[in-house]
Amino acid sequence: MLRKLSGDPDCKNGTCPTLWATEDAASYVVQGYAVTDPERLAQLALPEGETAVLVPAVVLEEYFRAQR
Repeated sequence: MLRKLSGDPDCKNGTCPTLWATEDAASYVVQGYAVTDPERLAQLALPEGETAVLVPAVVLEEYFRAQR
């Protein structure tokens, strides 16, 4: 089971970029927009089975602000 930690406060449809934690808090899941730009993907040199997503800074800022 995943637990929502933070999301885009301007989200209108409920399916916006979000930061999640696993139930044991040993890992995080980041929901965001798929990186499809070939130049950016080439810079990342992702191995098989990995992907990259763009997440608005506000999602992570909201999480870290809540941790203070």
